Amino acid sequence: MFPEHRPRRLRGTPALRRLVSETTLRPRHLVLPMFVAEGNTEPRAISSMPGVVQHTRDSLRKAAVAAVQAGVGGLMLFGVPRVHDAHGSGATDPDGVLNSALRDLRAEVGDDTVLMADTCLDEFTDHGHCGVLDARGNVDNDATLSRYAEMAVAQADAGAHVLGPSGMMDGQVGAIREALDEARRTDVGILAYSAKYASAFYGPFREAVDSQLSGDRKSYQQDPGNAREALREIELDIAEGADAVMIKPAMSYLDVLSDAAELSSVPVAAYQVSGEYAMIEAAVANGWLERERTVLESLTALRRAGADMVLTYWAADAAGWLD
Repeated sequence: MFPEHRPRRLRGTPALRRLVSETTLRPRHLVLPMFVAEGNTEPRAISSMPGVVQHTRDSLRKAAVAAVQAGVGGLMLFGVPRVHDAHGSGATDPDGVLNSALRDLRAEVGDDTVLMADTCLDEFTDHGHCGVLDARGNVDNDATLSRYAEMAVAQADAGAHVLGPSGMMDGQVGAIREALDEARRTDVGILAYSAKYASAFYGPFREAVDSQLSGDRKSYQQDPGNAREALREIELDIAEGADAVMIKPAMSYLDVLSDAAELSSVPVAAYQVSGEYAMIEAAVANGWLERERTVLESLTALRRAGADMVLTYWAADAAGWLD
């Protein structure tokens, strides 16, 4: 029998495809991670992330304005200090690279975008871990929470709209929420890195932030084989006061992202990390993939899986393509 059902009818023209499209991808869904390095006199290219740089404070301002004009939903800022120490002192220094850059951007773009800050110590410590170490060289969870609380208030005072605790310490959201409330910064939101996996895909990021890490972070980041654990972390973070939750990395964890979106009562983010970016850029450079189509397809996949927002190094480029 001739087929009674012809799904191709709804694919015949661009207008038909647009009309029945199930998943939307717009610039407002995208957040641009940005790096600013203390002492840089000009932007420094990150070799493992073609097209991404460690900014100077001046170039950061210009790039931020361009991204906002392109319509991106937000900016996530990472600071790269010249000096590292055991406690990550630069993270709480009001005149440190990250807090100074936050003030710069808040003065430059105001409330025209959502200014986010990475609330973690790994960029600032001389051992490269996301917290302070105890006498045995292990990350001290509760001592780290005290540092996160100080860092959160400093970033809020510097102008961040949203804080991104990414260290995977137990109780980090609750500690930050309490510190913000005590400082009367109830206006500042928390985007919790609720399910951050101990992934191989972070490699290029370590160049981007001049990481001092030796060893690994498996004692606090999640095992890549665990999915139920991620949902537990999400539930705990929401209970502690998270305003949004995040899955990181993104493309290799679409099942976790989908489950998180179904479970969560707050917005869900996905971070398309440095290794995911680098793989596609390398394939494009070799002529194996078409850049725009591949990037937009990957971002659409994350939206389809349930991400309300996507952190991606292509945010500004993708915003231009979408418009």
